[in-house]
Amino acid sequence: MAAVGLSAALAGWPHHARAALARAHRQPLVKPPRLRSGDWVAIISPSGHVSDEQLERAVRNLESLGVRVKLARSVRSRSGNYGGTLKERLADLHGAFLDRDVRAIWPARGGSGAAMLLPHLDYRLIRAHPKILIGFSDITALLVSLYQHAGLVSFHGVVAGSQFAPWSQRHVEDVLFEGRAGVTITPPPEQVVRAARNDEDRIRTLRGGVAEGPLVGGNLAVLSSLIGTAFAAPLAGHLLFLEEIGEAPYRLDRMLFQLQHSGGFERIAGLALGVFRRSVDTDGEPGSKHTLAQVLEERFGAIDVPAVYGLPFGHIAPQGVLPLGIRARLDADAQTLTLLEPAVL
Repeated sequence: MAAVGLSAALAGWPHHARAALARAHRQPLVKPPRLRSGDWVAIISPSGHVSDEQLERAVRNLESLGVRVKLARSVRSRSGNYGGTLKERLADLHGAFLDRDVRAIWPARGGSGAAMLLPHLDYRLIRAHPKILIGFSDITALLVSLYQHAGLVSFHGVVAGSQFAPWSQRHVEDVLFEGRAGVTITPPPEQVVRAARNDEDRIRTLRGGVAEGPLVGGNLAVLSSLIGTAFAAPLAGHLLFLEEIGEAPYRLDRMLFQLQHSGGFERIAGLALGVFRRSVDTDGEPGSKHTLAQVLEERFGAIDVPAVYGLPFGHIAPQGVLPLGIRARLDADAQTLTLLEPAVL
């Protein structure tokens, strides 16, 4: 976007947001401190409303990691389907970054509404207080924006209320606690078993080869909705990862077409697709006969970069942790994705 266009687009935004977005891509990457047993972790609800049952499960999950839990002031609030008003959700997120005791910020769930926070985030404040923020689905909007506009490594992985399968927990410990390089993501035994009876779980190479680059991505619908805004994911030179759930194949095709023809896609280093759960036509669209396999072949059969479908991330259990901004290697022939550097300090 040209400088004049950016200024006009941001004219009504808070000063700190305008300044941060104008500095986008000009600052080095910031890695947050690693988690340790006994650390405090804040649970927030920046997207959908959290039920008492979900919140109780979220607390149990995090305590099973050996950390202590703080509940954000408005974590139980509700405004329509959202986890509180915009003001409440912003205050909880900024407050968690400012809290000296808190070492990580963990949304209780996804849902919808996180994108509404993006123009109002204080990216300078967030960069000055780097902390782990982890989640997936609707939380994609926060992850991409913090990576792009605060230069902060953020983490695509289980929300606090997810099913904490042992394999997922090991990935959380390897990436967030141990800060290991060389963590490899490949289908766990549970997925291999499912793949024998469910084709959507089957990992397959769409185009062979090996590629390296920083990771960026998340939920396809969320990423598509950000195209054309100042918060669209930076794609050029990145290993792009995508996941989705409950979208008919023709809808997936539409979103993938939009993403493919947005700026930067033609210069991605590689493409890693998660398991696209429940991607069948359930809305009775007349003449809709496309399958997920057909969409993937038509969209990516002729792609000129390494591409794999079926890696374990997204709306599945178990799932791995993908740190945005961290260099990784995608080996499409071996069907693996490997983190090449620690994601935390």
